[in-house]
Amino acid sequence: MFGFLLGEALRDLRRAGRVAVSAILLITLSLAALGGFWLLSLNLGRAVGQWRDRVRIIVYLKREPAAAEVPALVERVQGVPGVAGAVYISRADALRALRQVLGKDASVVEQLPANPLPASLEVTPAAEAATPAGARALVTRLSALPEVDEVAGGVDWVERLSQWQRLLATIGLGVGAVLALAAILTVTTATTLVLHARRQETEIMRLVGAPELTIRLPLLLQGMMQGLVGAVLALAALTATHSLVAPRLEPLVNLTLGLSRIAFLTPVNLAILTLAGTLLGALGGWLARAGREP
Repeated sequence: MFGFLLGEALRDLRRAGRVAVSAILLITLSLAALGGFWLLSLNLGRAVGQWRDRVRIIVYLKREPAAAEVPALVERVQGVPGVAGAVYISRADALRALRQVLGKDASVVEQLPANPLPASLEVTPAAEAATPAGARALVTRLSALPEVDEVAGGVDWVERLSQWQRLLATIGLGVGAVLALAAILTVTTATTLVLHARRQETEIMRLVGAPELTIRLPLLLQGMMQGLVGAVLALAALTATHSLVAPRLEPLVNLTLGLSRIAFLTPVNLAILTLAGTLLGALGGWLARAGREP
């Protein structure tokens, strides 16, 4: 029985001709667009996660505490709500770090009459403080400490990167949805043409008592096959594009976003795209069938 239904579906595809090919191409475009934006959003999400883990707030002290006072000060700062950890940096340590940053120009530091850098604390925000609102609240609490002169740092720029991620995901869904709608309508048109071509055949089948499912199921299978072929083509296009483009972009991405490599879609993502394509085709076939119900 399944072989008969599959054969009918293949024959219906040949009957649909160019309209069926157009439907497959539209499904390919919609899934490729959705997958491409999904890929961008996935990698931006990785960058946002990495940068949030690296966010630090610098607390500059009014004076350098004595060595015996440092443990108590660090413990008190670690007790502030929203602080995951704190590291004390003495003036000498800060100057040493400046020399390392300057590299070959470190001789400039030697010309300074005195060490101008203040002692500070490098504070790691907790997860709840790694947002713009949480970071601002944490800065306010740290600024209230009597030893603190100034507090610098925040996560606003990380949040802006996260907003770009959400924007890309929204654009991808929008473009994919528009192309998917066009694909559904094209599959519906192709299936309707097949229904029209088969109208005499289907009437005869009904007269001889053929079940309605036997008559209609090939149309649904036709749509599913168009969707599946479109999904496979979209995945092939995404895979080929990633293989060709990713190695060339990775040095730039590593420099700007700190990602050593551009990740590809996971097997679950690929399975979702394949299922989405099959369902798009099935929906187009179902709509045409529904419109021709007796």
